[in-house]
Amino acid sequence: MQRLKTVPCLYICGDHSVAGFDSREATAVNAVDLVRGWNEQNADEILVFDLSKNDEEHEASILLLRRICEISECPVIAAGHIRRVEDVKKILYAGSMMAVLNFSGEDGPALLEEVSLRFGQDRIGISVSQPEQLETHEENIRRFASRIVYMGTDPAPVSGTGLHVTWYLPSVPVNDPNAPAGEALLSPEVIRTIKEYGIDGLSLAVLRAQDGPLARLREALRAEGFDTDVLKASMCFDKFKKDASGLVPVVVQDYQTDEVLMVAYMDKEAYETTLRTGRMTYYSRSRQEQWVKGLTSGHFQYVKELAVDCDRDTLLARVDQIGAACHTGNRSCFYTTLAKKEFNSTNPLRVFQDVYDVILDRKVHPKEGSYTNYLFDKGIDKILKKVGEEAAEIIIAAKNPDKEEVKYEISDFLYHVMVLMAEKGLTWEEVTRELARR
Repeated sequence: MQRLKTVPCLYICGDHSVAGFDSREATAVNAVDLVRGWNEQNADEILVFDLSKNDEEHEASILLLRRICEISECPVIAAGHIRRVEDVKKILYAGSMMAVLNFSGEDGPALLEEVSLRFGQDRIGISVSQPEQLETHEENIRRFASRIVYMGTDPAPVSGTGLHVTWYLPSVPVNDPNAPAGEALLSPEVIRTIKEYGIDGLSLAVLRAQDGPLARLREALRAEGFDTDVLKASMCFDKFKKDASGLVPVVVQDYQTDEVLMVAYMDKEAYETTLRTGRMTYYSRSRQEQWVKGLTSGHFQYVKELAVDCDRDTLLARVDQIGAACHTGNRSCFYTTLAKKEFNSTNPLRVFQDVYDVILDRKVHPKEGSYTNYLFDKGIDKILKKVGEEAAEIIIAAKNPDKEEVKYEISDFLYHVMVLMAEKGLTWEEVTRELARR
């Protein structure tokens, strides 16, 4: 079955965004809301075009791109306004998985080899709209690019390059996006072309977040014989050990904090639906029916990882939980403590978050004699001075053989860094997401 990625497209210009152009008009949208909608519909990637006309708009676009990358649960590919090596650097440092050079002009071909060698071939793609744009530079494209975004009507010339090809389609061959569910969104001619030339990504600029058009497109493509599953499983449901009712229990865990959120059950249909859609779907033993977690409350669970235990009779789902997992409104169903022995948690992220929460509380509720409040009262210059001093202390301590002193100084440094984070409104989640992207 041919794998086909669904790649919605977003245009940005400065700090504004446009969700593409259809046959009627350009529609202004909130980029953040749109990307969140595509996250919920499990887009495979997001293609962002920067339509900036000058450097000032471009700088604003980079800030918006950074925000898009921060909230996107899927890889972001960025194109447009790439004229210098510095532009590629800004795009990649903003969090984009790939920078796409425009081969319709001179800038793209001139930059290709240099940026590929500097940032890696897998981080560089090209966009073309005419077959002749490939002919002169085909050898370099094969050597230094990993993706072609084709914006023409006939992708035949790019299909033989051996590179991944994402076919961008304008709205012309696309049927009414507001058509009833089940109606094909693409013309039969487009479907035939995708199959014939082995296109592995489809990008559309008309897909809005409302009414689930991306999800409907994926279902329509699946009906045409394409593999559009969000997740690929190494084991089918038949390999699991089920209970007498044909069900397998699922332990659900927050993918960031490892907190256990709930326990539910899956049958074969729920398991396969979860893989296909990327949203946790269960079988309700009380109602005797399928249920998508969050369909009523909006508290969906988006799958990050599925695992099975050694006996193959219990699944572990690591998820991105929206809102509360429990019907009572609690984050986790396991909020009632039955017995507890005092202990010190050494989970790094939890310790960092706990200390950071205390610092935030001091900022909101000052306490007399608090050193943290002293730093906040003195302001940013004092905080920066302490961060610099503590960094120097680490360097001095590291010259000594005793690691205990280094441990002490690093702890001091991290505390002062967290005070700086609180002063600047920066969270650990933002920092760890940035580290994960690196």
